[in-house]
Amino acid sequence: MAKANSNQPEENKWDTTIDVDLSIAVDLLNQDELVSIPTETVYGLAGNAFSKKAIQKIYEVKQRPVSNPLIVHVADSSKIKELAEDIPPMAWVLLEHFSPGPLTLLLPKKKIILDEVTSGLSEVAVRIPNHSLTLELLKKLDFPLVAPSANPYGYISPTKPVHVLKQLGGKIPYILDGGNCSKGIESTVLGFDQGKPVIYRQGAISMEMIQELVGDVIIKDHEKEKPLSPGMVPHHYSPHTKLILTDFLEVEAKKYAEKEIGIISFKEKLPFISNENQIILSKTGNLNEAAQNLYNALHQLDEMNLQLIIAEKLPNYGIGKAVNDRLTRASYTKD
Repeated sequence: MAKANSNQPEENKWDTTIDVDLSIAVDLLNQDELVSIPTETVYGLAGNAFSKKAIQKIYEVKQRPVSNPLIVHVADSSKIKELAEDIPPMAWVLLEHFSPGPLTLLLPKKKIILDEVTSGLSEVAVRIPNHSLTLELLKKLDFPLVAPSANPYGYISPTKPVHVLKQLGGKIPYILDGGNCSKGIESTVLGFDQGKPVIYRQGAISMEMIQELVGDVIIKDHEKEKPLSPGMVPHHYSPHTKLILTDFLEVEAKKYAEKEIGIISFKEKLPFISNENQIILSKTGNLNEAAQNLYNALHQLDEMNLQLIIAEKLPNYGIGKAVNDRLTRASYTKD
């Protein structure tokens, strides 16, 4: 069982454990403690969605603004009916096709949903994760889980247990080890405006995939005032090292030849940069593989104490749009 370390300050009190034992996760979650859970997208920081105490801990551990809503994770579509009302027929079509999977739906919430989950908004974000261990965990609980990414707010999302340990070790008791995340990038968040589908966050299910199923889709993935969904703020997913995003990798790299730089390229290395400072996302040019490797590449280079990371834009279609979205937000600087 995970144990608190009395010699550590309150905010860093746990001897964080990584294991596959579901019973430990169940016990902790039933006590309103937090557990990092695996999903197909990224590792989540999970707590009881019906507990104000657990939700408050999530915001505190992540140092996340309370204006940024959380996603509720459930085991199957029947549970969604318990949390949301006035669900459009198109939502069921999308769920049948893409769930379990990296699709989050924004739906009118029922009274059972706490305002702390939705940041006071009228809609709740819900999804069914496609990871056998977490689905099994959800079935063992009497409540759904809220689970934003298991990292400090604004920093790189974790796709391996060691990423979580590096960032939240001591702050949470337990990391449920489900291996590496198969998608490696967050879920697509989709809502409805007068019955029409609206993408609020680009993700592992591409706009093209959704359009093929339901027709035209509206994109509203930037906040104007208050974010309606996670992932809408302009500065997000960022390494501590400064990041530049470019269409012209070789030209940009040559500008900084005198600096200690790291390179994230789509499928080819640069001949004038040392190999250990370069990471190729997919040697075969596979966009899904590139997405899966993105956050791990950022973690690796961020640990090297470089002066700068330069990342190459991916082809802007399919899941490449979601990768470019993450890199754009990670490289964002205020003018």
